[in-house]
Amino acid sequence: MKPIAISCGEPAGIGPEIAVAAWKALRDEIPIVWLGDPRHLPNGTPVKTIDNTSVTAELSSNAFHVLPRDFGPGVQPGIANPTHAQGVIDAIADGVQLVRDGKASGLCTAPIHKAALIDGANFPYPGHTEYLAALADTDRVVMMLACDELRVVPTTIHIPISDVPRQLTASLLTDTLLITHAALRRDFGIAAPRIAVAGLNPHAGEDGKMGSDEIDMITPVLTALRAQGMDVTGPWPADTMFHAGARTQYDVAVCMYHDQALIPIKTIDFSGGVNVTLGLPFVRTSPDHGTAFDIAGKGIADPTSMIAAIKMAATMADSRDQI
Repeated sequence: MKPIAISCGEPAGIGPEIAVAAWKALRDEIPIVWLGDPRHLPNGTPVKTIDNTSVTAELSSNAFHVLPRDFGPGVQPGIANPTHAQGVIDAIADGVQLVRDGKASGLCTAPIHKAALIDGANFPYPGHTEYLAALADTDRVVMMLACDELRVVPTTIHIPISDVPRQLTASLLTDTLLITHAALRRDFGIAAPRIAVAGLNPHAGEDGKMGSDEIDMITPVLTALRAQGMDVTGPWPADTMFHAGARTQYDVAVCMYHDQALIPIKTIDFSGGVNVTLGLPFVRTSPDHGTAFDIAGKGIADPTSMIAAIKMAATMADSRDQI
């Protein structure tokens, strides 16, 4: 297969070291190309610099393939330098272009530090997801977190909890469910996805006694989609959706807000979760953790999530190729 492109993420975080660790684990299995400044890689990393015309499906068993960028000033682990911001942003955009040009199978993005991007380049997006949607000229995308035992989708993402009821509309929920359903079929090879939907309120509103959002908005959306043939159930009380028995009844849980979705998956598999952007015209995954400035450069960062993200990107790309 064509390589998985990895954008460098925040150079002062653990991104460079977990990328190299993932390459060491996968170098005989999945071709990889990294976009970043090779000076930011761990000392002793065997590097082969390439250019856009020499990106190939070659398994890079003996050297870490790098599309080099010059970020200027050096890196101090654990301390973000805003002068690196534009380089971080450009590495993401260049990775997207590699995939869209057919030179890479998918993009795996290392964690970014949003404050440094804002300070250094006036980055106008809340995070990767929104920036990737803009690069793809896509109005709506969906964030999914996935591990071997659970997939979850938050309908609203990076907003204050007080804003959730206002932003949680029938249109948003419908789009989220449709995008999720299509992606499970296209990217994960699930012919008839089973989608379980959480309520917003405790006990899913308790028949209107603890809130009417379920009666007024969520249930009508689910009824309409069931009429179109989708296997979508709920709204369910969120506190009963994630035990082992319940998880066998669905392929993905669609939740109403960020923590409702992310707490269960991070409890079940904190190290191995993968962030996936659904609804893009290209494959994008990311490790489900941040820059970890406190341990950057110490050689102790756990690459499990990065390894899982690269594997998932390869699997999704293969699923798309089968269509």
